[in-house]
Amino acid sequence: MAGRIVRRIGELAAISASPDGLTRICFSDEHRRAAELILGWMGEAGLSARMDEIGNVVGRYEGGTPGLPCLMLGSHYDTVRNAGKWDGPLGVLTALECVADIARRGLRLPFALEVVGFADEEGVRFSSTLLGSRAIAGSFDEGALEARGDDGLSLREAMAAFGLSPDAIKKAARRRGDILAYVELHIEQGPVLEAENLPAGVVTAISGASRFLITLDGMAGHAGTVPMRLRRDALAGAAECVLAIEKLCGGDPRLVGTVGQIAAEPGATNVIPGRVRFTADIRAADDSVRKKAVSAVIDAIDETASRRRLKARIAKTHENGTALCAPWLRAQLGEAIAADGHRVLELPSGAGHDGMAMIDITDIAMLFVRCRGGVSHHPDEHVPDEDVASGARILLSFIENFRPQAKASL
Repeated sequence: MAGRIVRRIGELAAISASPDGLTRICFSDEHRRAAELILGWMGEAGLSARMDEIGNVVGRYEGGTPGLPCLMLGSHYDTVRNAGKWDGPLGVLTALECVADIARRGLRLPFALEVVGFADEEGVRFSSTLLGSRAIAGSFDEGALEARGDDGLSLREAMAAFGLSPDAIKKAARRRGDILAYVELHIEQGPVLEAENLPAGVVTAISGASRFLITLDGMAGHAGTVPMRLRRDALAGAAECVLAIEKLCGGDPRLVGTVGQIAAEPGATNVIPGRVRFTADIRAADDSVRKKAVSAVIDAIDETASRRRLKARIAKTHENGTALCAPWLRAQLGEAIAADGHRVLELPSGAGHDGMAMIDITDIAMLFVRCRGGVSHHPDEHVPDEDVASGARILLSFIENFRPQAKASL
C-alpha cells in the first residue's frame, strides 16, 4: 500500500501553480486538476465518486446494505503557498488506499465508508479556513462568500468561475445520523513523535486558537532631532509587546504564542515609526488556559501603550475553540497502534484541522504520523516510506475493527 500512496503523493505534488514549489489553492485550475485525479483514483478503487457543492471530492463504499451511515475518513487537498506535499494529501490517499484494499477483498462492513478530500482547509485564498468541512457540517458562514482574494475575486465569483453554484452550498450538509465518526490521518507537523521514536500517535484534542491584529499609533518624527525621552515610538512599543507575548505564553507548556507579521510606518530609515501593525496567534488545547493567556496579553499591550503614550487598537480576527477527540475513538486508534507493535502515545495538535468543523456534526479522532524533523508547511516536509506504511496498517486495522458507539450502532 505504501508504495502506491507515495507515488500518488508525488503525482499530486506535481499539480502546482508554481513550477518552483507546491501551491494549490481552492477553486484554481490546480484545484480542478487535483480533484479530477483523486476522483479517478476513487473510481478505480471501486468507490462511487463525486464532487460536492463546495468542491470537496467524496468517494463512498457501501456496507452490507446500501445507504448505511458511514465512517468518514480523509483530510484536505489544498495547500499553503510554497507547501510541503504531505500535509493533507497523506490523509486522503492513505484513507483511499485502505478502503481500496477492503474493496479488493470484497469485504462489506456493517457500515459504509466514505473518503473525503476537503477543498479548502488552509484558507489561503480567502482568509477563511475550513470551507469544505464547514459545508459538510452545515456550519458554513455565507458571509464568507463576499471575502476577496488577492486577485480581487470574491469567493462567490471564484466558485461560479469554477463551475459551482454558491447558492447550492447548503446541499453539501450532512445530517448528524449520516456519519458515525470522522477520523483523519495527518502528519504531526511537530517533533514529538520523532523525539519519542514512534511512527504514530493518537491526538487528544485540536488546540483552540485566538488571533488578533494589533495597531499601535504613536508619533512619527525625525530620527535625528527628537530626543529619546520625548519619543512616542510605535515600533519600540511593539517590540516590548512581542516580548511580553513570548514571556506570557512561554511560562506554561500548554500554551504557544506567535507574532507572525509586523509592519512599521512610514518605514524610512531616518523616521521614527509612528504606526505599527502586528499579529498575535495564541493557542492551547485547553480553552480556559488560552482565554486566560489572551486576557493577560491584552492587558500587557494596553499597559505598554499607556506607559509609552501610544494608542492601541486590538481587533480579533479569528477564534476557534478546542476540539476534543472522542475518548471512544481514541481508544480504538490506540488498539490499532498497539496491534502494530508500538507504544501508544497521546498528544495534542497545535495546528488546526478539519475536525474542528466536523465536530459540529459527529465525534472526531485523529491519527498522527511522524514527519522528519517536525517540519511542515515547507518544501522540506517529509514522511519516510516506513512511516507511511505504518500509518496505513494502523488505519486499516482501525477501520476493520471499528465499533460504532452503542447509541449509533447498526
